[in-house]
Amino acid sequence: MNETFVRIEGLSKRFSASAGLFSRPRSLMAVRDVSLDIKRGEVVGIVGESGCGKSTLARLVLRLIEPTSGSVTLDGTELGKLSASELRLMRRRMAMVFQDPYSSLDPRYTIAEVLSEPFRVQGHKVTTDAIGAMLEAVGLPAATAQRHPHQLSGGQRQRVGIARALALSPDFVVLDEPTASLDVSIQAQIIELLSGLRQTLGLTYLFISHDLGLVRYFCDRIVVMYLGSVVEILPDAKTEPRHPYTHALMDSVFAPDPTLRRSIAPLSGEIPSPFNLPPGCPFASRCERKTDRCLSQRPDLAQADGHALACFNPL
Repeated sequence: MNETFVRIEGLSKRFSASAGLFSRPRSLMAVRDVSLDIKRGEVVGIVGESGCGKSTLARLVLRLIEPTSGSVTLDGTELGKLSASELRLMRRRMAMVFQDPYSSLDPRYTIAEVLSEPFRVQGHKVTTDAIGAMLEAVGLPAATAQRHPHQLSGGQRQRVGIARALALSPDFVVLDEPTASLDVSIQAQIIELLSGLRQTLGLTYLFISHDLGLVRYFCDRIVVMYLGSVVEILPDAKTEPRHPYTHALMDSVFAPDPTLRRSIAPLSGEIPSPFNLPPGCPFASRCERKTDRCLSQRPDLAQADGHALACFNPL
């Protein structure tokens, strides 16, 4: 599992937004200069607060939206250099499971039609037996094919979403908070399903979540984002965080044992506007360890023994 399968280099995305009829247009850097190598068969987790750029990064990696700069390479092929027809063929090797199982399925389609759609896009036909096998692979009876999304529970809909993502036998799957809208017991079932499919099919996952406990359990490596930038990459779930922001995130996770629970000290300070980021470290306004250097200079992401960190005053 030492082979680099997905390579992200200098990936950035800037969005323009209108501030009003008589105001100048503003721009927002949703993802800033993200570089990351994902090994074949690995599960890499992306964590961070809402609005930090996790979902935008997911869509950039799959080229669902075009980057402002940077590149994504899948198994030696740079996606940005592919023509529309070449990209359509390459999409057989990539897939995405969306966060909301209620809005990601067309309510007018039967489940059979939902699962047939990837094949139609690629110009292929699929048999009823194949659809039944796809459903059974994610723990649903074949008879589910004749039902509509509104007749299924949230967990069942997410299983359909997973089946649709795996329809064309991809190598690389982006999971954009696939358990966020599910009950805790159903979350455990979905994670168990994804883990089993990874082992059976040899899948590589990019797993996006705000649930730090889940990420530490499920992922091989953890990438921490803040206001569009990667601030730390933990080589494994047992590595102690050194960035003050990562430490605060990890410290906010409640232990399941009531005897181990503790009070949580919230971060102080104001979050900078993403439309007007400070010249220095974006976390400086909330960091107790900041110095004058932090306020004027942005730290680069430096690697040491697989542990990457962007901080002048780490823990």
